[in-house]
Amino acid sequence: MSDASAAVYVVDDDVSVRESVEGLIHSADFRVETFATARELLDRFRDEVPGCLVLDVNLPGVGGLEVQQQPVIFITGHGDIPTSVRAMKSGALEFLTKPLDGDALLAAIRQAMARPPRGIPARRKAARTVFPPIVGQSPAFRAVMDRVAMVASTDSTVLILGETGTGKERVAQAIHARSHRSSRPMISLNCAAIQPSLIASELFGHERGAFTGALHQRLGRFELAEGGTIFLDEIGDLPAETQIALLRILQEREFERVGGNQPIRADVRVIAATHCDLRAATAAGSFRNDLYYRLNVFPIHVPPLRERPSDIPLLIEHFLRIQSSKLARGIRGVDEKTLEIMRSYSWPGNVRELQNAIERWAIVSRTAGVLINESWFPREVPPAVTVDHEQAADGTVNFRGYLETVERNLIGRAMMAAGGNQSDAARRLGLSRGSLLERLRKYGRSLPDDRGSDDAVGNRSAPLDEQPELRRSM
Repeated sequence: MSDASAAVYVVDDDVSVRESVEGLIHSADFRVETFATARELLDRFRDEVPGCLVLDVNLPGVGGLEVQQQPVIFITGHGDIPTSVRAMKSGALEFLTKPLDGDALLAAIRQAMARPPRGIPARRKAARTVFPPIVGQSPAFRAVMDRVAMVASTDSTVLILGETGTGKERVAQAIHARSHRSSRPMISLNCAAIQPSLIASELFGHERGAFTGALHQRLGRFELAEGGTIFLDEIGDLPAETQIALLRILQEREFERVGGNQPIRADVRVIAATHCDLRAATAAGSFRNDLYYRLNVFPIHVPPLRERPSDIPLLIEHFLRIQSSKLARGIRGVDEKTLEIMRSYSWPGNVRELQNAIERWAIVSRTAGVLINESWFPREVPPAVTVDHEQAADGTVNFRGYLETVERNLIGRAMMAAGGNQSDAARRLGLSRGSLLERLRKYGRSLPDDRGSDDAVGNRSAPLDEQPELRRSM
């Protein structure tokens, strides 16, 4: 999480670079200010101390290397070795060449924001991060919040259980916000979203030269979360070798960077979450039994939305307010008939699916005659695929084609119900994530799309390989 009390300063004389980097940093929820020259930057220092500088080396007037401010990330269109050596000797955290790798830049910024600036007066205690509210009044919701209140003031490890889309990360944020660690960072990592070969480096950092491409020392998520909280989502997908390292942290409160041999103390509270049945995973041998018991100190089960239907009207109002603010216009509310449809729907994608439905409604609500109805929601049981389409004129059946049609249909529906989350879709289908990935690559564009009521306003769902959120995760 970004420190709300500090900004990232970007200095580059190229306006197109400033704008693109500013957009990238905004997308990661950091506050950002841009400057065309180092002189403008130095004038701004009188009013505020930045959390991080992103500096072009070759600036007009005062050059980037002449700005003595930490932490700093240098960027340049000329990645020559002497310049990079001078930059690193001056204490730079990172040296990146243009065109910039957005992921590398954001990773460096997160490391920088986790470090206190050196060579300047200490800043006041960081402000508490403001998290989005959790909405609900049902007995099931209040029971969750009661458990949050019980455990928040402690340093105990928490295991949050629940289906995908129920708001497990929001619960983790609520625990952190109510804890004595609230002025320190809360760092999140989705264990299912990182390649198994890279996850140890993401969690624990690495030393320079630890592996091919490790040109600099890198801080891991545990170091970035020092004094605060680390949230490990989809903990059931953690590789076996990394489970051992996590067990050591929970037992001994220390770890080593990849390629290092110096133990590092970890003053970090661990909150983990999963939609999987970890007890079944331990029985199957895919999750360590001892790690499960270390994580399961204080379990919190987040109920699915279908078990708290009385919260649906409150959530609708909440998401309508958000969309109204985003679009800067009033949005038509839902009528009683629509509300009843939404109450009776089982919401397999939970709160996330409801949020998406309201965003969709906000987009089309200006169009006369467009209403939310049953066609907006996928049928939970995939319709049977008839043999007729695979039957030749002579009555014979293309058996392979028929089975592939059924398989495509099931995978498409599961991906839709899971909101594009491959791990969740694999669970729904009873497949391993690897098996699902093979089938996604095999079928590609031929997976069925959602032909809901958006057809009334001329929209169609994008094919699977044109949906960026799915393409990135494949």
